[in-house]
Amino acid sequence: MTPTGSSAPSAVELDEMTASAQQAASFLKAISHEGRLLILCHLAAGEKSVTELEHLLSARQAAVSQQLARLRLEGLVASRREGKAIYYAIADPRARRMIETVYDLFCGDR
Repeated sequence: MTPTGSSAPSAVELDEMTASAQQAASFLKAISHEGRLLILCHLAAGEKSVTELEHLLSARQAAVSQQLARLRLEGLVASRREGKAIYYAIADPRARRMIETVYDLFCGDR
């Protein structure tokens, strides 16, 4: 049975389900890295500079930048430049929603 309740999906529905599954897998891969997940957790509280993220994560700039590049490539974060500083924020509302859910499941009420 499919999520829509019918017993067998049509070819078009099957193609749509496959495309959705691929999109979901790509999204989950992007956030499944501990460093990227922590970055998104910090960005859920608001925009942060690369330097702020380095301090919050106790990580080197190169490592933080590498993870931010992957998140940016996936469209999950957006950046803006102010002078020499680069600021990041969550760009995809699905990422914010997922971080909130992960927080509720793993961090809330401890």
